Amino acid sequence: MKTAILDITERIRERSAATRSAYLAQVRRLGGRQRGSDRLGCANVAHAFAALPGNDKLKVVVERAPNIGVVTAYNDMLSAHQPYESYPALLRDEARRSGATLQVAGGVPAMCDGVTQGTPGMELSLFSRDTIAMGTAIALSHDVFDAALLLGICDKIVPGLLIGALHFGHLPCVFVPGGPMSSGLSNTEKSHVREEYAQGKVGRDALLKAESAAYHGPGTCTFYGTANSNQMLMEAMGLHVPGAAFIHPHDGLRDDLTREALRTAVSLVKRKQCIGEQVDERVIVNAMAALLATGGSTNHLIHWVAVARSAGILINWTDFAELSAVVPLLARVYPNGSADVNDFQRAGGPGFVLRELLDAGCMHPDVMTVAEGGIGHYTQVPARDEQGRLSWRALPPSPIDPAVVRTHSAPFSETGGLKLLTGNLGRSVIKVSAVPGDRHVVEAPARVFDSQEALMAAFKAGELERDLIAVVRFQGPRANGMPELHKLTPPLAVLQGKGFRVALVTDGRMSGASGKVPAAIHVTPEALDGGPLARVRDGDLIRMDAVAGTLEVLVDDADWSARELATISPAHAEDNAHGLGRELFGGMRRNVNSAEEGACTWL
Repeated sequence: MKTAILDITERIRERSAATRSAYLAQVRRLGGRQRGSDRLGCANVAHAFAALPGNDKLKVVVERAPNIGVVTAYNDMLSAHQPYESYPALLRDEARRSGATLQVAGGVPAMCDGVTQGTPGMELSLFSRDTIAMGTAIALSHDVFDAALLLGICDKIVPGLLIGALHFGHLPCVFVPGGPMSSGLSNTEKSHVREEYAQGKVGRDALLKAESAAYHGPGTCTFYGTANSNQMLMEAMGLHVPGAAFIHPHDGLRDDLTREALRTAVSLVKRKQCIGEQVDERVIVNAMAALLATGGSTNHLIHWVAVARSAGILINWTDFAELSAVVPLLARVYPNGSADVNDFQRAGGPGFVLRELLDAGCMHPDVMTVAEGGIGHYTQVPARDEQGRLSWRALPPSPIDPAVVRTHSAPFSETGGLKLLTGNLGRSVIKVSAVPGDRHVVEAPARVFDSQEALMAAFKAGELERDLIAVVRFQGPRANGMPELHKLTPPLAVLQGKGFRVALVTDGRMSGASGKVPAAIHVTPEALDGGPLARVRDGDLIRMDAVAGTLEVLVDDADWSARELATISPAHAEDNAHGLGRELFGGMRRNVNSAEEGACTWL
């Protein structure tokens, strides 16, 4: 193990001593009770199992067979989640084969960020994570389950399911993925058409044709955004069946892996291994290392803080930054390269990256995983043996495609894909793995906007044809739910392509697909909380330096401190608070903590 990894882990352990101890005490207290069907009153038990077939009632009540609860994020709005429609029947069949019973405990909402990008619905996106966590808790609140299977893939869904599961930390839990869609129009070609549309060179018909060719069937979108980063992190945390992340939904191997998830849950019941004990400081650090080594989604600098807090573990952006300094970049998947996740899987996928991280001393090898055999099992890939049975095989020592994955001895970069920026504009993060090296430092006058729509209008009016740093503020959790601002990528990329030095500074989020335009995001404290972005004026010189790790406005100190804070207009605030269900989330906006604290609404 690298000394720096051990030191960071120990610091997290010491910081979290009180909260982790309290969490584990609760987990052990709940885990020490009688089984639900023995503990609950007769009427409660009768209600719980009324709809089960007679033989299953006998199994769960008399024979005390393991009763597995399923929490599913199935809907057919999300291409990634549409395959889950058939999973309950498959899992129920495997439960009976394994001497267990199974009930769908509940469903949780799952919204598609791709549908809601740039619309009012995106203002519910971040808060949907905690809504999913609460939905998971409601599903498991029946308290009759011996283990849980969590069915979810996309952006807020996996973090929400994981937060909910960790609040039932006494249960064994296995996450069950569905796999990516097949490759369509390449991500590079798709982005090119988007930029041409932003410049008015092609019309809506051409844009829709390109988008439909890229997003064309069941499965996860094929770029390495938040959804696919989720899957990488589930592998690194040992919460999947090994290698399950990126097998296609309609590959026959997918059914084998789904059945194995049920068998794994039953095994965990017998082994008395619960998720609360499993997800410790070392597992959280392993997830962070895997994120950094693959240039994963910046959203996880919010989500995994919240996940860790759910297990009584306290992490922050300084921990990410110090890990990034010692974890090499081992994968290039769009937007950090031209490959998509199918190319990544063919090149060795999560198994190759995890093997290299372990060999480099960048991950803790001595952690619990849902699969017997520990994290080493996750360095292999699933296959079928000569008899057609599920098995695993080792990957070759050398990269299958060195343009996509590299060994730790010859990485794409000696450091990870994320950086912490600090200065008189606050604390923020930047994803540098996809940004050209000559754009890691940008110094330019500010152009200030209070909404993404205002920036888009200025671009269309030709007002941004110069070097500039676009400041888009009042986009934090308390202001409007911290929507992703991915719609800003094409116009800013167009300006950058014309040779202008441009960057984005915002207290909002970018999509997990944020790419070549330098963007200091998640600026904390947010403008609505009196953060420094509320002091910035048009023309202020800003320096974003991803090399030095600084974000500064170059204004005289006396002038800067004397400035009044800008406020969001009443009309704008009213628009953020009402319509399309946004009024229902007013309590979350009022109670949410900062992005660096995980944007949690439940603390």
